[in-house]
Amino acid sequence: MDIKPHTLPWQDAYKLMIGSILPRPIAFVSTLDEEGRANLAPFSFFTAISAEPMLVCFSPMRKGKDGSKKDTLTNIEATNEFVINIVSEEFVEEMNNCAIEFDHGIDEFEQTGLTKKESISVKPPAVAESKVQLECTLHQVLHFGDEPGAGSLVIGKVECVRIDDELYYDGKIDTQKLKPVGRLAGQSYTKPLADSFELIRKR
Repeated sequence: MDIKPHTLPWQDAYKLMIGSILPRPIAFVSTLDEEGRANLAPFSFFTAISAEPMLVCFSPMRKGKDGSKKDTLTNIEATNEFVINIVSEEFVEEMNNCAIEFDHGIDEFEQTGLTKKESISVKPPAVAESKVQLECTLHQVLHFGDEPGAGSLVIGKVECVRIDDELYYDGKIDTQKLKPVGRLAGQSYTKPLADSFELIRKR
């Protein structure tokens, strides 16, 4: 079967993307608006870019109803700061509840019972329950349309990586203790360590 994306409604093109690009890590992004109110939302279009400088990126799509920007993007453009909190199994339910489209100005920390943790290098609070937090300043943001289904690419420079002591050894993170969660299609998630294997890269 061959499908031309431009012939589909954006909702159907989206389903093809999330059904084929998986599993996807989750960027659980905390921000502050210009009035200092916290916002917390998950995004599964998320990856690393480079180590020097340390850059990461995630993509918030426009709202499906009217194409307006999500609060996360609006806040980052206003303040140039955000924190990416890595999602572990222990608080996946609370993360999912942050995907609810609350009214602007509502604090998702308060709505879900997650704990604010003061950041070191940026103003937005981190999620205390997260075992790895990437404190970021905005490096660049690119916009690709303003209609429903369009998106933006937010590139952040990591100013500080905060890791629970029990996870960190020999300069590395213990993935078994991190227990990361990934996103699949529809309502499905995955525990990527459930059936992992190693492949040695040939030289």
